[in-house]
Amino acid sequence: MTAEPSRADLDRYREYLQEEVDGIYTYETLAELAEEGELRGIYIKLIATEQKHLKLWQEQLTAAGADATPGPVSRRARFLMWLARRFGPGLVLPMIRNFEADAGEMYTGDPIAEAAGLPADEASHARIFGALAETPGGVSGSTIGSVELRHRSLGGSNALRASVLGANDGLVSNLALVMGVAGADPGQATVILVGVAGLLAGSFSMALGEWVSVTSSREAAEAQLAIEREEIELMPEAEQEELSLIYQAKGLPEAEAQSLAAQIMSDPETALATLAREELGLVPEDLGSPSTAAFASFLLFSIGAILPVLPFLVSDATGAIVASAVLSAAGLFLLGASITLLTGRSAGYSGLRQVALGIAAAVITFGIGTLVGNVAGI
Repeated sequence: MTAEPSRADLDRYREYLQEEVDGIYTYETLAELAEEGELRGIYIKLIATEQKHLKLWQEQLTAAGADATPGPVSRRARFLMWLARRFGPGLVLPMIRNFEADAGEMYTGDPIAEAAGLPADEASHARIFGALAETPGGVSGSTIGSVELRHRSLGGSNALRASVLGANDGLVSNLALVMGVAGADPGQATVILVGVAGLLAGSFSMALGEWVSVTSSREAAEAQLAIEREEIELMPEAEQEELSLIYQAKGLPEAEAQSLAAQIMSDPETALATLAREELGLVPEDLGSPSTAAFASFLLFSIGAILPVLPFLVSDATGAIVASAVLSAAGLFLLGASITLLTGRSAGYSGLRQVALGIAAAVITFGIGTLVGNVAGI
């Protein structure tokens, strides 16, 4: 006899149900935005799978006498699809791939999910374009080329992650610095001076580090691209054959792989971009600008670093220390919650975790500053 599901089981089923609601909404939106009929067909297949998953969890809840009504689409899913509509689906594809991989892990170990093959389904979604390429009678070579471009060009970058981490670095480092100095109680002017100096020093350091990093990566990539361009000019037949073999390895029939490779090699720039992605894992149009990266890093670090300093601009009393901690805690919570757009975790939990870690660092440095101030007679 099957045991009645516990309250924890029902809560888990509702969580699963919400994941499928978000998945259906996501793929319906991507289907609307798809430029090609075949690409739209990929998303329609995904929608059908998500609907089967949703029905499974509705059945489990109904069998237990619980409410099985799907809830509204989450704010996270709506925000991601707003980004897709505003800036193009390519921006959110890496995030969605991560969500699908997480969903596969979430279902692993659940007997009902495993019996219905959900972990395998979600893992397939995470690599859906490659999986469809291996399916007999699947999408055409032109669609594979289109998908490869969109999917891989953004796979190695994430502006949201960089933004959140940059601001977080500035906030935590300057909060700890300001609190350490404030603990010694050297006076309002000194705390402000140290806070501003920490902001500028950290911002310039981050900007320079980002400029060097992007410049070095770009120069290395350009050197590899130059070699690849020379090989295309000197050995076009060999490069075409290599590209054909790559597509055959992905499951494309030999004749179609050769036709697609020939079509790509007919345009030297398209050939260079494709071979760079396939052979080198590089995206020529996405190498990044060192100056833009440096400016963004400087700005984001500064935004985070200014928060702990602001209260001291208007007061030198204990209230300024409390206000600095509260303002910084609010910023930490917002940053922690923002990163859940990438991880799919609880915004409340991630935000509070970020607050706890940041405030812990501030408390420690404040204590050390107080001790040093007492010893030094400040």
